[in-house]
Amino acid sequence: ASPPPPPPAQESAPQASGRPSGPKRGAGPSGCTGCQGSGGGAAASSSTVIPGTLEEGPAAATPSPPRSPQRASSSPTDLAPTPGQHSNEGSSNQEEEGPSTSQDPADRGSLLREALQEKMSDLVYFLLLKYRIKEPITKAEMLNIVIKDYEDHFPEIFREASDCMQLVFGVDVKEVDPAGHSYILVTSVGLTYNEELNDVQSMPKVGLLIIVLGLIFLEGNCAPEEVIWEVLGLIGVHAGREHFIYGEPQRLITHDWVQEGYLEYRRVPNSDRARYEFLWGPRAHAETTKMKVLEYVAKISGSDPRSFPLLYEEALRDEEEGA
Repeated sequence: ASPPPPPPAQESAPQASGRPSGPKRGAGPSGCTGCQGSGGGAAASSSTVIPGTLEEGPAAATPSPPRSPQRASSSPTDLAPTPGQHSNEGSSNQEEEGPSTSQDPADRGSLLREALQEKMSDLVYFLLLKYRIKEPITKAEMLNIVIKDYEDHFPEIFREASDCMQLVFGVDVKEVDPAGHSYILVTSVGLTYNEELNDVQSMPKVGLLIIVLGLIFLEGNCAPEEVIWEVLGLIGVHAGREHFIYGEPQRLITHDWVQEGYLEYRRVPNSDRARYEFLWGPRAHAETTKMKVLEYVAKISGSDPRSFPLLYEEALRDEEEGA
């Protein structure tokens, strides 16, 4: 049967009054036939975990997502600016020559941090390009085209760019040849979702899908639609509003991913008014596990999966039953 039509777009998501001190399990039993509890209380438990990374960036031990899709290059060599053509005129000489040694130590430290952040952003765009055209990438390419004079800082830049790719875009940077330092880019948590990214401004959206799957798990395997939008609103994702990474999310979440089999979207039985809820779809159950999604969500919050003991126990039971 085809999914129900999406309800009218919400103009804005309610703002949370504050984060609780610790994670709580959302109401509603596994395999529920109708999500229980009020939307606000359930959303508060999820808001403990999800919003920090995308909203706070480095404060949550994860880099902020790139802010200008137009910077994405159609050719790897476009990421190698010639002297005098850097986007930031005031720091172009520093970018080409590496950190200066003639300035105050505090100024040098600040300039170095800015330069490393820009290199991380450039590397993210380069990785996105490789993901679009489905090509592997090598450490040598990254050093020669992006990192250049900051080779000593490569481990830090690469680590932060890889975290951004995983937690913002849902793409893992996976080493396939340790000797040759060669990597491939694959969707996170085992999903096989194949996005059509035909132009340089298209961004991977699978990270949002994993967040929604995580919210459903956090809410007891069945999440009211109002809870989903309330929590997504905390990271700037609203129904009916264009997002610079995810586009217009309502059709994506209530239709496209339902058609793909990743989500189940259904009307709440016996509800006084038309209310809808989300569950994992059959394809999500087939391709990933609760443990993988929990590990992803825990990494977003900068914690360990064991920080959520009830969810961890449930995910562990699922792993054992599926073995």
